[in-house]
Amino acid sequence: MGTMTFGSQADEKTSFEILDKAFDAGIDFYDTAEMYPVPPDTKYAGLTEEILGRWMKTKDRDALIIATKVAGPSHGWIKAVQRAGKTGLDRHHIVRAVEASLIRLQTDYIDLYQTHWPDHGMGYEETMRALDELVESGKVRVLGCSNETSWGLTKSLGVSEMHGLARFETIQNNFSLNNRRFEDELAQVCRQENVSLIPYSPLGGGVLSGKYNDNQLPEKARFSNYLSASGDRQKAMARRFVNPKSLESTKRFQEIAAEINVSPVTLATVWSKQHDFVASTIVGVTTPDQLDDILAASGVVLEKATLKKINAVSKDILYPMG
Repeated sequence: MGTMTFGSQADEKTSFEILDKAFDAGIDFYDTAEMYPVPPDTKYAGLTEEILGRWMKTKDRDALIIATKVAGPSHGWIKAVQRAGKTGLDRHHIVRAVEASLIRLQTDYIDLYQTHWPDHGMGYEETMRALDELVESGKVRVLGCSNETSWGLTKSLGVSEMHGLARFETIQNNFSLNNRRFEDELAQVCRQENVSLIPYSPLGGGVLSGKYNDNQLPEKARFSNYLSASGDRQKAMARRFVNPKSLESTKRFQEIAAEINVSPVTLATVWSKQHDFVASTIVGVTTPDQLDDILAASGVVLEKATLKKINAVSKDILYPMG
């Protein structure tokens, strides 16, 4: 269960309702980050972790798998607001970030601690040594990375092996029916190095639900907000997800979903988790009712004939996300 909308698109009451519904349905893995909610804003930076922390107090901590992230350096799409935007992955910033997250989450350990954005200019030995210290101290159980490249993941694994340090066990990257780039190289790295993908945005930022079809801009939807924002960065991100190619592929995937009598959301969720290199698929919603079609994906397996039709669409409309 992803939480990046909690505190902005979803208020605390709604966030609790979403979390409770997910937990009651059997979801035990909750992913957050120090920079959430998004888009980052100094007014509410860290609020998502605070909301999740308060909700965690209503549950048995041992029943929860909590993942969060240290921001890493600012990149083109999202600019971190923590620490005045100075969020490189050196020991100083990693230690400051994890201590603050532990306070906001009201817990003494984090199950999965991830680098949100890579820092290829830092040198992986310093980053991995700092993260290894967190594992040795018991503040973190397992390490992961996010938005990482094939080179970065392989380099980090080599550094960890060379120096006997804790390694990245997971990678959290964008992966969906509308963005299959992970299969180009990173999937093979995961298979060979025994690293699990935990994909985010399996619904292509909500596009695969069909709500943006026919140039619709639903009220309060993320990319509706981004397209009306003043910043060019947010508009560019919206157009990356919502464009003629992605909308055309979405319509064709909707037809496939109808053929097997499931919703497009269910189809996209099932497809995302039905890969040998995927450990768990991260889903996100802004209202509790949006969970229904996602939860319907539990136990569903796509047959070879359906996968063949999906692959045909992906071949015809290569890389719908620009």
